[in-house]
Amino acid sequence: MSTTTIALLGQPNSGKSTLFNALTGLHQHVGNWPGKTVEKKEGSFAYKGSTYDVADLPGSYSMSANSDEEVITRDFIASGNADVVCILADSSQLERSLFMLADYAGIDAPCFLVLNMEDVAKEQGKTIDVASLEKKLGIPVMLFSATDTKAYDKFYTTLERALKAKSRIDVSALEEEYEKLEGYNEIKEQIHDNVIPGYTPMWLTVKYLENDKVVSAKLKSELSEDKVATIESLKGDNNGAIATGECKFKWIDELVEGTVKGKKKTIKLGKLDRIYTHRFWGKPAVVLTVVLGLLASFIPALPIMAVASVFDILKNFAGEALNSAGCSPFLIGLLCDVVIQSMSYVTKMLGFVFGVTLVFGLLEEVGVMARISYVFDNTMGKLGLQGKSVMPFLVSFGCTMGGAAGARVIDNWGQKILTIALAWAVPCGAAWATIPMLSTVFFGPAAPVVIIAVLIVMILHMWITAKIFGAKLINKEDRCGMIMELPPYHKPKWGALFRYVFGRTKDTFFRVVKVVLLVCLIFWLLSYGSGATDTSILYKVGTAIEPVTKFFGLPWQLFIAFIAASVGKEGAIGVITALYTGGSYGEGFAQAMSGAARAANLGDILLANVSRPEALAFIFAITFNMPCVVALAATYQEIHSVKWTARIALYYTLVSLALACAAYHIGLIIW
Repeated sequence: MSTTTIALLGQPNSGKSTLFNALTGLHQHVGNWPGKTVEKKEGSFAYKGSTYDVADLPGSYSMSANSDEEVITRDFIASGNADVVCILADSSQLERSLFMLADYAGIDAPCFLVLNMEDVAKEQGKTIDVASLEKKLGIPVMLFSATDTKAYDKFYTTLERALKAKSRIDVSALEEEYEKLEGYNEIKEQIHDNVIPGYTPMWLTVKYLENDKVVSAKLKSELSEDKVATIESLKGDNNGAIATGECKFKWIDELVEGTVKGKKKTIKLGKLDRIYTHRFWGKPAVVLTVVLGLLASFIPALPIMAVASVFDILKNFAGEALNSAGCSPFLIGLLCDVVIQSMSYVTKMLGFVFGVTLVFGLLEEVGVMARISYVFDNTMGKLGLQGKSVMPFLVSFGCTMGGAAGARVIDNWGQKILTIALAWAVPCGAAWATIPMLSTVFFGPAAPVVIIAVLIVMILHMWITAKIFGAKLINKEDRCGMIMELPPYHKPKWGALFRYVFGRTKDTFFRVVKVVLLVCLIFWLLSYGSGATDTSILYKVGTAIEPVTKFFGLPWQLFIAFIAASVGKEGAIGVITALYTGGSYGEGFAQAMSGAARAANLGDILLANVSRPEALAFIFAITFNMPCVVALAATYQEIHSVKWTARIALYYTLVSLALACAAYHIGLIIW
């Protein structure tokens, strides 16, 4: 059975990802384009007995060579790998979103145009004469709403029509505009057909006038020296991209004239832009919005988190039943402390992911997230990132797993990895529940100083990490913010939003639970013993390397608690309680996974066994260690790279020990 390949092309916020996810569902995979830090999304679906492969091309605003994304996109299309290209445009702001179509015109590949967000255009009082637009363009055109599952029959019909017609965009009216440019006709005469397969002489001439470095280099390698010299002399000192851009917008105006009717209705929520884009109040308003979003996330999260109590009941019941049946303690511990307790742990974390995805998905739907990205774009650009990166950072103050998941909206793979790597430096909610408690126990009134020191180190950590990882992940030409326009505010499509949220949560669960079970099994096996602490492998290893770990300010008990903190920050306290009161590490591990309350006299226990320099070292060690095993799984889920996930984890482990060492030796000087 033959397979048809469809390429999805569109600007950011055109609904391309929504269409891709709706078409392919779970039949999709993500990797990287060969040799590039750009994400490659591919999927498939079946319709009427035929199989279709879908390539979700990187989102960009044009077909110029301003980034790896744009070069990859146009080369893939021109290569003939796609049987048809589906170009998406935003119906609610058609004049601006058709620029991608204008820049595409002249590439020799069949295509059709999807005017997405039909519902938003209707809310604005706009009507679009599709038949008129289709006649002007010479390709199939359809109005569509990617969030409406009932509208996909219309999409499939248009797709079949486009595949049968194999039509190209009618560029005659656009070329009339180009012909008015000085040197255009003369340069085009020097460029013969098929000089670069997939691109017409018109398109190549325009890109040459725009000083497109990739096109210029290819033309110079394919044309004779005489022709190269001729086109160089004809190029002159015209305005290049500005001049050709004016031609494209004139063509777009002609397309829209008589096609789009109705005036845009005023939307009251638009007044928010006066706050979000304000020079002074913009950033505080964005931070407040994210904080309120985090708090609101707990409302839908709590019912799911409450399900974890069912696992706690099941754990007690299974433990008693297996014990009564005479099963071995090893089997009971394996089932109860690893399998059931891990499911309880994952469920608690999954509840927060569900809440965060729902709340911030809603903000994305109505248009607020685009404002958040816009406000912090310049700030993030200093780290080689884009404005979209700020949301994962802020969400990580609540949960690093949510922060890692939030990086999914970043198109550039290198920027996505760097964003997640920096988000790991942000202490999560569990860390903030632990740091103040330990600081208060050991440093009393000076506890705020320790907390301020943690925040200062966090900022320095992020800056240094950006320098170290950014050098390999982000090319110099990509070290800038976004080129973006703010989409209009509009009402959310609740059905589409909940399908997205449940899909993400389900996907996260199946990916994360495998990693959590594996890691927790390893930790449990290392901590398993006959009951006494000194029978476990971890105890033997910990005491053997204690001469080394004490250099970092960590006696073996604190070092084991440091390792347990990589499962969950709150778990470190349970481990300390077990080890310093004579319990087993297996018991401490179970407390770590369940988040059990600390001993009532924990303060006295700590003060009797741990010095202030050691306490300071431990605080910095667990704060900047790997956030937790769930964050590790979420990181792999988003970046799809074992190598980079392992690099980030190893880097944070080593840095946290280095910070602990520095804190310990500074503490020795002070105390």
